[in-house]
Amino acid sequence: MAATIILGLDPSLSRTGWGAIRVDGARLAHIANGEIATDAKTPMAERLAALHAGIAAVIAEYRPDRAACEEVFVNKNPQSTLKLAQARGAVLAACGGVGLEVREHAARLVKKAVTGTGAAEKGQVGAMVAMLLPGAKPAGPDAADALAVAIADAHLSYTGAGR
Repeated sequence: MAATIILGLDPSLSRTGWGAIRVDGARLAHIANGEIATDAKTPMAERLAALHAGIAAVIAEYRPDRAACEEVFVNKNPQSTLKLAQARGAVLAACGGVGLEVREHAARLVKKAVTGTGAAEKGQVGAMVAMLLPGAKPAGPDAADALAVAIADAHLSYTGAGR
């Protein structure tokens, strides 16, 4: 079976994280990661367009075989949930625009797959990403989360739990 490139996505209106990994059987290797930031003072439509364009550029550069994204979760603040959903829509539309399959995983499942517990904190996730992808230097916590989503997708696919 040929190696697979997975693009992990951690959508957010303010800062969307992305991370690309190569999966060859049970072996993982870091390719690249980053964060796409938008300015809160910019109109919503422009912010969403920037997220779409940024992810489209990542897809064009790294040519992933599939993407993985956290499922949307409901915040206590409905406005925050709506903004997250809009950012997620822009990111998923970039994937859909090129026919890229997107697998979705619950945040607790991602944390459990990477750290062993679904209640892990951001710092724990980042530390495990660094251990699982030696040499990877995440651009920030959102990029680390995106790499965790990609790792979880690889693990879940390898074990058959993600199908």
